Amino acid sequence: MNFLAAYIMRGRLQAMMVASSLALLSLMMPPVSIVSSASVALVTLRLGASEGLYVLLCSSVAAGVLGLVLLGNYQFALAYAAVLWFPVWLISIVLREGRHLSLAVEIAVLLGVISVVGYYFYNPDAAVVWKTLLTQLLPEPAVPIEDANRVIEKMSHYMIGIIAAGTVFSLLFGLFLGRWWQANLYNPGGFKQEYLSLSTQPRLAIASIFVLAVALLGNGFFSELAWNASILLFVLYTVIGTAVLHTVFAAMKMARYAVPLFYITLFMIPHALLPVALVGLADAWLNLRKHKSNQS
Repeated sequence: MNFLAAYIMRGRLQAMMVASSLALLSLMMPPVSIVSSASVALVTLRLGASEGLYVLLCSSVAAGVLGLVLLGNYQFALAYAAVLWFPVWLISIVLREGRHLSLAVEIAVLLGVISVVGYYFYNPDAAVVWKTLLTQLLPEPAVPIEDANRVIEKMSHYMIGIIAAGTVFSLLFGLFLGRWWQANLYNPGGFKQEYLSLSTQPRLAIASIFVLAVALLGNGFFSELAWNASILLFVLYTVIGTAVLHTVFAAMKMARYAVPLFYITLFMIPHALLPVALVGLADAWLNLRKHKSNQS
């Protein structure tokens, strides 16, 4: 994909064309939104906040015009700018100025947590809203209606956290792709070094455990809020745990097989993300990569 990165960096018009056209294409192929966000991230990382903002705003206008002409709808461009492009622009600035990928990841998760908390204080009855919406969207159930209603009742309490987590994952993938492009063009191998050094501080891990304790031991509004915030923290430690285990597997004699198999397992078996997140949490104190390095 280096050719696409090189094309984006040829000028503002090229960057806007890629971002806006891929935004429209992502309505049919959602994963393409990551590449669209990465376009904004790459420009911001390489050329700075003002240039990234210029491309973001002009891409929003271009996407709106395309949407109006082709779909008769321009609102999606506003949603795109607010939910994906503007946040990825912010965390790209954090990475460019702070030069620490870990800090950018933490800020992305923090933005997600703030969004969840803000939504709950704006609408404390979020679960009721989501229960109604999920019931309306439910197709003809293949299981007894009582079982379907039970699942909807349970899921409605966590939908805000789940949606926020999916959005943050998308933001991070866009940031990572943009940083990888930047490294390939201007600093080969730089992204791998940054990614494999991802970590967090023990004080943040302690705060995360406190939030999880409130979710487990509390009840009512604050317990539900803590559960949804915990889903966002799960994203943070999953990303860190993935970097830790990548480093560990890469140090093995069978690294050429172990590392790809690790990522295939994560993709095929989502339940494997939980132990990965626990590894990421434990790494805050144990520094597992240093321990493995010393053994090697």
